[in-house]
Amino acid sequence: MNGVRRAGVAALAFFVCPAIIAAIPGAALAQEVTVLCNYEVDWCEAMKAAYEKTGGKAVFIRRTDGESLAQIRAEKSNPRADVYHAAESASAKVLAAEGLLEAYKSPRIAELHDWAQRIAEENKYFQTPIYTGVLGFGYNTELLAKNKMPEPKCWKDLTNPAYRNEIQMANPGTSGTAFNTVSTILQLMGEDEGFKYFAALNKNINQYTRSGSAGIRAAAKGETTIGITFLHDAVAQTVQGYPIKAVAPCEGTGYEIISSAIIKGGPNPDGARKWMDFVLSPAGQNVAATVNKFQIPSNKNAQTHPMAPKPADVKLIKLDLDKYGSKEGRERLLSRWENEVVKAPK
Repeated sequence: MNGVRRAGVAALAFFVCPAIIAAIPGAALAQEVTVLCNYEVDWCEAMKAAYEKTGGKAVFIRRTDGESLAQIRAEKSNPRADVYHAAESASAKVLAAEGLLEAYKSPRIAELHDWAQRIAEENKYFQTPIYTGVLGFGYNTELLAKNKMPEPKCWKDLTNPAYRNEIQMANPGTSGTAFNTVSTILQLMGEDEGFKYFAALNKNINQYTRSGSAGIRAAAKGETTIGITFLHDAVAQTVQGYPIKAVAPCEGTGYEIISSAIIKGGPNPDGARKWMDFVLSPAGQNVAATVNKFQIPSNKNAQTHPMAPKPADVKLIKLDLDKYGSKEGRERLLSRWENEVVKAPK
């Protein structure tokens, strides 16, 4: 949190005197690129350090996906940030439709996997994918055995009363992971049945966290038994030696496409383009391995950890990432969530 506070202060200080900075010869070369970073703090810090080794300067402001959306909209007449990194594809599409992003076709596009090139082209280069990840959950094997709980293998298993107050999930209002979870369940079960499912699941939730990876970290520490998360976040805990088993639900599951995007009207458009070129490069994407992140990178030449989950190994649904992604669709979904899930009886 202190790192976020310092980043915020630095960003504020930077924007106080833009005219003075512009008047200094060569100042544009030293001007920082300001990044709204939705990654975990350690990844944000590692990305900043790696980028600055290329000669650039960066100010990072840690945000959740929902907080980034709110900030970009609130500052649309005078943006304080240059880059939205890294955004849920549906969230970036919404901002592009609202005229808040700048299109940019990086020369690195040709190095990306076909799925990433396709999504960038479909979105007219208002966003470019950085990685993909598979949705699921993980559980603490030691707690499960100690409390003689059944092994969960499917989404439907998570509503079993045996898991009462033993599951953590993020809030879809602040977390792209949770919003993806809700979208996945609604597409698997239908909207009405999906909300009934979440109302039943609510009885087993001990906390709706702010961050999508907080629940699986809590499970790793023994603070809860199950965390709904992306499989790469569950694998990360296993690699660190925690008794976490990752589960791709039997009914099928969704996935995320995470992109980087340039904020329209940001104070440093040249720096924003340089940032985009960096994060699409193997060097930018290989930073993930240094902080034990196990997503599937978009650059063909980037490293993929051998323990990283592979879409070919799980049952993926035909996920419509845009169905609930419009501003109106998102607001409607979150309203139903508040009324039918959060207020559901325990």
